[in-house]
Amino acid sequence: MTEALINDAIISIDKVVKRYNGFTAVDEISFNIKKGEIFGLLGPNGAGKSTLISILCCLFTQDSGKITIDGFDNIKDSIRIKNVIGVVPQEISLYPTLSARENLAFYGKIYGLSKKALHSRIEILLDMAGLTERADDMIQGFSGGMKRRINIAAALLHDPKILFMDEPTTGVDPQSRKRIYDTIVDLNKQGMSVLFTTHQMEDAQKLCHRIGIVDKGQLIALDTLTGLLELTGESDLIHVEAKDIPPNAVESIRKIETVQQVSIDEDSMTVQLLKGRELLVNIIDILISEGAKVEFINIKEPDLETLFLHLTGTKLRG
Repeated sequence: MTEALINDAIISIDKVVKRYNGFTAVDEISFNIKKGEIFGLLGPNGAGKSTLISILCCLFTQDSGKITIDGFDNIKDSIRIKNVIGVVPQEISLYPTLSARENLAFYGKIYGLSKKALHSRIEILLDMAGLTERADDMIQGFSGGMKRRINIAAALLHDPKILFMDEPTTGVDPQSRKRIYDTIVDLNKQGMSVLFTTHQMEDAQKLCHRIGIVDKGQLIALDTLTGLLELTGESDLIHVEAKDIPPNAVESIRKIETVQQVSIDEDSMTVQLLKGRELLVNIIDILISEGAKVEFINIKEPDLETLFLHLTGTKLRG
């Protein structure tokens, strides 16, 4: 980690390790997040994303390695760090029998906001969430997306410098997803640094200045979206849904000269290869001749899913 990167970073993570009962959840991860950056941590469930977020939020500490957040050490200065970060957990952390306004008032008092300041922040954040008209309704009557938006509002009550979001769009409707996207972009324009974890390709592609890809506790790639996609070269991605895909068909497809990766997942197969359009008919012929019942097939240009397959040999698992 160079001095230039450290000076430019609001968060620096250096060789961080976290183990549970002999299992390494985070395996010597190192990267930095720049001031004013939207940084996406992309990877499947179980990759180590949530564990790393929990360490950054000072919920528990790493076994080894060093983390600084806004110049503070996450172990020595955890109280100071909690004053400059907002946290949106993966699970909704609201009281269902309280109204949206009452939930925000409760969290605002925990942050130590004065009555006047709290009233003003609540009104601003209800408007940001698009829920002013539902402010006095109980949370238990809200949709998943509406609850998520209030959860985000609660994390912003004390006007943090840094926002951590763990899978912020999981289980939300398209309208709420768009509003969450808009909120992240607006906060970033105001100077807030944002780190969010996701296994949703769309989230990372729409929002991030840079993306780190993690799998099995390790950081396997980090760059801008453009830089990451260059790693795939001219690859195409063919997705096939078919019943009874026999091993012989898979092996025959793997032997095609330009095929780079083949991934099998129940009744589907994903093939990363060069000249995908030229070889599409060949692949269909192999599957049918070997007895597979092809139901659907499509081809995509390189994207983050292609990249993940290229890097790991497997699809991005949900």
